[in-house]
Amino acid sequence: MESMLFQASVFLAAAVIAVPLASRMGLGSVLGYLLAGLAIGPGLGLVVDTDDIRHFAEFGVVMMLFIIGLELEPRALWDMRHRLLGLGGLQIVGTTAAFTLGAMAMGQPWHTALAIGLILSLSSTAIVLQTLSEKGLMQTSGGRASFSVLLTQDIAVIPMLVVMPLLAIGPAVTLSADGSIQRTAVPHADDVHQTMSLVEGLPGWGAALVTLGVILAIILAGIYGARPLFRYIHSARLPEMFTAIALLIVIGIGFLMMLLGLSPALGTFLAGVVLANSEFRHELESDIAPFKGLLLGLFFITVGAGIDVDRLLMEPVSILTLAIGVIVTKGIILYGIGRLFQLSSRGQWLFTLGLAQAGEFGFVLISYARQQKVLADALSDRLLLVVAISMLITPLLFLIFEWVSKKVEVPRETVEADTIDTDGPVIIAGIGRFGQIVNRLVQNSGFRTVVLDHDMQTIQLMRRFGYKGFFGDPTRPELLHAAGIENAQVLVAALDDPKATVKLVSYARRLRPDLHIVARAHDRTHVFALYQAGANDIVREMFDSSLRAGRYVLENVGMSEYEAAIAEETFYHHDRHTIRELALLWDPTILPAENDAYIQRAQELEKELETALFTALEERGKKEMA
Repeated sequence: MESMLFQASVFLAAAVIAVPLASRMGLGSVLGYLLAGLAIGPGLGLVVDTDDIRHFAEFGVVMMLFIIGLELEPRALWDMRHRLLGLGGLQIVGTTAAFTLGAMAMGQPWHTALAIGLILSLSSTAIVLQTLSEKGLMQTSGGRASFSVLLTQDIAVIPMLVVMPLLAIGPAVTLSADGSIQRTAVPHADDVHQTMSLVEGLPGWGAALVTLGVILAIILAGIYGARPLFRYIHSARLPEMFTAIALLIVIGIGFLMMLLGLSPALGTFLAGVVLANSEFRHELESDIAPFKGLLLGLFFITVGAGIDVDRLLMEPVSILTLAIGVIVTKGIILYGIGRLFQLSSRGQWLFTLGLAQAGEFGFVLISYARQQKVLADALSDRLLLVVAISMLITPLLFLIFEWVSKKVEVPRETVEADTIDTDGPVIIAGIGRFGQIVNRLVQNSGFRTVVLDHDMQTIQLMRRFGYKGFFGDPTRPELLHAAGIENAQVLVAALDDPKATVKLVSYARRLRPDLHIVARAHDRTHVFALYQAGANDIVREMFDSSLRAGRYVLENVGMSEYEAAIAEETFYHHDRHTIRELALLWDPTILPAENDAYIQRAQELEKELETALFTALEERGKKEMA
């Protein structure tokens, strides 16, 4: 008991320390877990034997595939079939073939070489998707292509898990005289107690029928039995029962697959796809996600703790050469596929460098292949090192992409800007959610506006509703001059890009010191930058709506409407005063959390706000009494 609690404490402490640190460094959570395992295993020697823990942690992979299935509606999969089969299918087939031939050339038998090819064909879904989201690249052509390939790879893991035991080096499968399946096997300590099986001793056709029957039963139960079951659970009004049924589905189906001699991940993935159209899908996903995250993290920690550092130190050149070879080989294949599908230059480099590494599912397949005797222990240890090192290199690949994209980036506007044939006292740069409300209010109040936006679809949509606008980049000086910046009275800077908004305000202020500039700000830091650039009125996106919501809260916790309105007005004026005070102390080269003078003044102003609100409400009370 003490040993179990000690190991649990070590694993949790390592995760809590290493994962947030790795995330802040831009390495991602998967690498954080791997580094945590390296620290407590080969580094400090706190964990020696990880086999028992890894068997338990591998259930996190089963849960991950269940959640992937929940997110893949059959109709959505069908709509994406061309990208999945084209980009994704071609990538998997191409890289698998290349690595298989390469492994055979290095002396590996064909079945071992094929297993290596399948393992190295996968990329890191966790690292790539997280990085694409953080860098805002998901909606680019390269980002969408990368997502299609990663989705195909996630789906392909299922047949890979099914195929892997068929590549085993171990005892052959034979048919007895009565047609039953017989496998000559050396008794294993773990197999002595494993007597439960639904297909043991059955003839081949019988085992196939039982397997198909169980899979069909899972599908029918998901289609016809899930809704009544979930409604019954919902009637109990106990949230923990949803967690219980979610775990029961995953564990129960996983157990059924093991009785059939198949991978538990196959059944849970299938169940997830069947339940993807259920109205309880999101409830299931939210209940399973915490267990999946912890168990999957535990799996990656055990992988890191089990990495053979001694082997890396013994063969540093060969291991690093293999890792770089994997990245270069995949990169060449991905680049060719990108050219074939006519991706843009920038998208092609993102597609190539973003997916060139091996992935976390490689750890799963290596572990599974090792259990099934497909890979020898020494070879699996070497592959673990190659996969881990290629993933550690991934942040460097994205840095290379940023450098390359600057060299190949095409001009932002591929369509010539409109010729502006009108003028007005108000120029509105940016016609998104913010700018369109300003435009409607000003125009319907009887004043002409000149609307500029760099998104052609937005301008065309605006014209369909009867509002005139001009396509072009509002930060370009020639476009502002054509819009009549020399004679305008007001400029509204409402661009989505904070940096572009500051650039626009700064140029307009230099050109027209007397121009009144109203600017849209993303947050308080953006307010300070716009203030220094010369904006007159700065409106934070969420400030007014949040202030109004706060007033509604006050009205429903005891204040009258008038008192709540006084509190809202007092807060508004004090916040404007606060912004002006803090803008004098804000330094763009120092983080606000490290600016002591800024923090001290912010704390003083917060106390002043409390006093101002109390005083305003007290004066209101005195007037009512008088």
